[in-house]
Amino acid sequence: MNRLSRRTRLAATTVTVLGTALGSFAAMGTATAATTQLNGEWGPFTRCPVGASAMLAADGLVQTPQCVVSTSAGGSIKLGNTTVTTGRTELQIGVVQNADGTSSVVAPPTGALIADSATVPGGLLGLMCPSNIPAVTAICNQIADSSLNKITATVESVGAPHDFNQTAGILTDEPIVAIPVRIHLQNPFLGSNCYIGTKSNPIVLRPHNVNLPDFGMTFFKGDGTLADDGDMSRINLTGATQNDSTFAVPGASGCGLGLLGLIDAAVNLKTGLPSAAGKNSVTLNNAQTYLAGLNAPGAAAPDAGKILSQNWNSAVK
Repeated sequence: MNRLSRRTRLAATTVTVLGTALGSFAAMGTATAATTQLNGEWGPFTRCPVGASAMLAADGLVQTPQCVVSTSAGGSIKLGNTTVTTGRTELQIGVVQNADGTSSVVAPPTGALIADSATVPGGLLGLMCPSNIPAVTAICNQIADSSLNKITATVESVGAPHDFNQTAGILTDEPIVAIPVRIHLQNPFLGSNCYIGTKSNPIVLRPHNVNLPDFGMTFFKGDGTLADDGDMSRINLTGATQNDSTFAVPGASGCGLGLLGLIDAAVNLKTGLPSAAGKNSVTLNNAQTYLAGLNAPGAAAPDAGKILSQNWNSAVK
């Protein structure tokens, strides 16, 4: 009987945070690979920022620390006239729940988002050719039937998420959180600083659930070993699709090797950028989202954050 009531209380206090469908954030990200391996139920949480000061300072009463990870095998993003299919993606963050019902997000030191780079359909020819700009036309002539035509696009986070709405995570059609990002376009002719969106003028994604995810829960010991009497728990929300079609997209900038913005102009003209809100969209398919935290964080006060960190580190292989 105690176990049942414990599960019920835990689900009620954590599902709203996990239900944020953070898989939406992970539609794209910086292409890199995590190397940490963790035991058992800790397995997915390879980059949880348990050592961040905000996480360590969480006492378990006023503030409760948790780890969140969301992955997806694929999705798509449409910016202006261009649609790109995305590959495997992953988002990992720490979440600090506050006693007043608000939450704050803590990103890992290397950033919250990682993803496989996506290939832009048509490459450079499709992105800016043909053109009535002579310098751009010269580039178009060089890359016809060339390996230099390939463009990859990687979406990067450019600031901490904000406007976090916990309740929206267990509903549909309500924005969950705002995520500022920029898209890095990579090709030898574009140079190394070609972006759609910037740190000061980012694309801001506000994803919502299209359908409700399936719910599950497990209990485990601090080192990740499954145990009904374990001090840790993991909430599993799986199978949801998330979408946002409300965001605006600024024009490309920094593209080209010193051609005074000519390539920026060509890219923007061909792709229809800047693009107003309602003309763009992002979709993430079959998101797999997990949240891990202490079952009774108040019992660990004032050291809940420190104990969470100790448990995570005890699971490192």
